[in-house]
Amino acid sequence: MTASRAFFRLRLLLLQNVLHRKIKTLLLALLSLSFFLHTFVMLSPLMKPLERSDCPERNTLRPAQVPSDPTGRRGQVSPHLRVLQDFSGSSNKSSMDASNTKQDILKAGSRQGQPTVSKMAALFRHPLYNTALPELTDDDWLLRLKSGAMFNEKDSNSQEWVSDEHGFDLIKWNRSVESHPPWLRFHLGINRYELYSRHDSNVDILLKQLVTHKIVSAVQKPGGTQLKLVMSFPNYGQALFKPMKQTRDQETPADFFYFSDFERHNSEIAAFHLDRILDFRRIPPTVGRPINITSEIWDITSDRKLARTFYISPANNVCFYGECSYYCSTEHAICGRPHLLEASLAAFLPDLSIAKRRSWRSPWRRSYNKHKKAEWETNPDYCATVKNMPPYNKGTRLVDLIDLTILDFLMGNLDRHHYETFERFGNETFLIHLDNGRGFGRHSHDELSILAPLRQCCRIKRSTYHRLRLLSQEEYWLSDVLRESLSRDPLTPVLSEPHLLALDRRLKIILQMISGCMKAHSRGVVYDDLTPPRRSGQ
Repeated sequence: MTASRAFFRLRLLLLQNVLHRKIKTLLLALLSLSFFLHTFVMLSPLMKPLERSDCPERNTLRPAQVPSDPTGRRGQVSPHLRVLQDFSGSSNKSSMDASNTKQDILKAGSRQGQPTVSKMAALFRHPLYNTALPELTDDDWLLRLKSGAMFNEKDSNSQEWVSDEHGFDLIKWNRSVESHPPWLRFHLGINRYELYSRHDSNVDILLKQLVTHKIVSAVQKPGGTQLKLVMSFPNYGQALFKPMKQTRDQETPADFFYFSDFERHNSEIAAFHLDRILDFRRIPPTVGRPINITSEIWDITSDRKLARTFYISPANNVCFYGECSYYCSTEHAICGRPHLLEASLAAFLPDLSIAKRRSWRSPWRRSYNKHKKAEWETNPDYCATVKNMPPYNKGTRLVDLIDLTILDFLMGNLDRHHYETFERFGNETFLIHLDNGRGFGRHSHDELSILAPLRQCCRIKRSTYHRLRLLSQEEYWLSDVLRESLSRDPLTPVLSEPHLLALDRRLKIILQMISGCMKAHSRGVVYDDLTPPRRSGQ
């Protein structure tokens, strides 16, 4: 028995030893596997290529990208700009503002999806967006360059084009369009009927240069109620700068008067895209750009009055406020984070010394008085008076103004007191749609008073009417096309999703109003501009 027990104990010890080794091996294998998986999970984001949605500069300009210099005078930061894509390129799924409600996102999601075909490209291929202009004569072009002409800062008749620190090389302009900078090609393309042609690739090139080219001069533009700057580039081009003052999800309070509202940089950008989608093409090319307040304004400005308004805020941000009628003070200062600031840049029109413009007071101008109403607000037959006044008594001026009214209603812009035209073309030309910064302030309210010219006159261009109907169809939904167009801007998302969805709602209101006009009037509502009459003298 003793030997049997000893043998049994020996076998038991051997079995325990074998099991111990196997368990130890298994535990080591599990530990190694766990360590490998943990390492893989940690390294996988670094191994994945950086996609567009992962870019830190996409939605916000992070202060961490800028050296924390307490003086703010030497923060030389060049924001990593996303290169602009061609407007006619393939569709990208645009992102939505993080501040949108769940309901807005769900509503938009059913409309957005991931389209395999660009709605915007399909829209611009439609026959309505490929109608021909009347044959252009020499009198129909705004500008003509002399052969071999020399251009320099003296010819520009503007000291804003001269920088004390950065000289400009003289350029000999010739007849070859390819040799001209994009801004000059834009100017040379302006004619009696349009600021730029529908499929002009130069517009994309101009927008890209507004984003990427070095700013060599920044001075304040005189006049106006709010701060605006004139930015100059090495190729003599200039752009109008409007800074970010409000976040995208911040609505204008309902009790604000329209003339006391802030101008919004994203409204200027969105207005250009919307104007182009409506096929008006009457707003100068406008794009968003992150600006380094220190290196691209403060350090290079020759405007002493502007320079005196810079300071470092208690939050260690670089701020400035300029000089203007109302909103230029420390209470309304423009501040970076700590140096970077979003802004819109709009290409300049030709200098007034070579292309004079005439300013017209809108017949439906608001009173700008807190206690009085304008005549059109109290007189339902006001349009009959306007129709008998020059230049609204003939030609397309009245329906051109109604086009502008439709643009303003879609944006929610109440502040349209004047419009401009090029003097060279007299009364037979388009209206220039300038100053659109007070649009897109309230997505939750549709201001029907903006449509007073359409409601009272019951007139609209045939081309405008058909395009509005086209944009109300699911295949070309206005909000989808504008979302796609804005997704190409460096500051995307330019508009919050509620503003985009409001466009479809307002478009239905416009079409319902036109339908009501057609029921009330048997004819005369639609003005046929698709076959324009011959001009006098032809």
